[in-house]
Amino acid sequence: MANWVTGTVIEATFWTESLFSLVIKAPIKPFSAGQYAKLALEIEGERVQRAYSYVNAPSDDHLEFYFVVVPNGKLSPKLAQLGPGDTLQITDEAAGFFVLDEIPECQHLWMLSTGTAIGPFLSILQEGKDLERFEKIILLHAVRYQRDLSYLPLMEELAKRYPEKLRLITVVSREQCEGSLYGRVPALIESQALEQAAGISLDAVTSHVMLCGNPEMVKDTRDMLKNTRDMNKHLRRKPGHISSEQYW
Repeated sequence: MANWVTGTVIEATFWTESLFSLVIKAPIKPFSAGQYAKLALEIEGERVQRAYSYVNAPSDDHLEFYFVVVPNGKLSPKLAQLGPGDTLQITDEAAGFFVLDEIPECQHLWMLSTGTAIGPFLSILQEGKDLERFEKIILLHAVRYQRDLSYLPLMEELAKRYPEKLRLITVVSREQCEGSLYGRVPALIESQALEQAAGISLDAVTSHVMLCGNPEMVKDTRDMLKNTRDMNKHLRRKPGHISSEQYW
């Protein structure tokens, strides 16, 4: 059984009409970068809960989460109404295995995300532990519109922190934007446009891919990597090249 504690909102930021972040304070147990918690509100006498990844580093006691307002959703529209001083419920213990400890040795680590699923990668990179294992890290954030790149300033700050290691790629699927690739991630892999932008080969010998995003993106990208790069899903009992996290 999950142990629920009370969190207090200390900051609420609306990036667009449908994307927002909450920063909260809550008495949680230590967690690993890349993990997630469950957040909940009491709505009409029912605890409505969903899983959300931490955006903040585990060493930061300000807990940050990134949300999209789901039309007609039970929870996200209510979370979007919260402001400083409001409270919500959070599990005191994190969950999930989307952490660097689960990633096998590799030369190049590809972090591929869509939408609000950029969160766990930002947590990992802000914490900065065990990054020396990788020669290069490629952080990709794919969104529909340029305005949806909410955390681009933080991504650029992280790139300055790791100038020889971290490479940033942004992808926009519904408009042409200078400085961003255009289209869907699987198609960019198939055309090799992703590798050209990174300047690094994406292959089964040198690379491991972490996927976090909507189920369609995760499945299609995993299939594309398997079919065109001979890369397979990573399991503890059978090491592979692709690790994924999804909450649906």
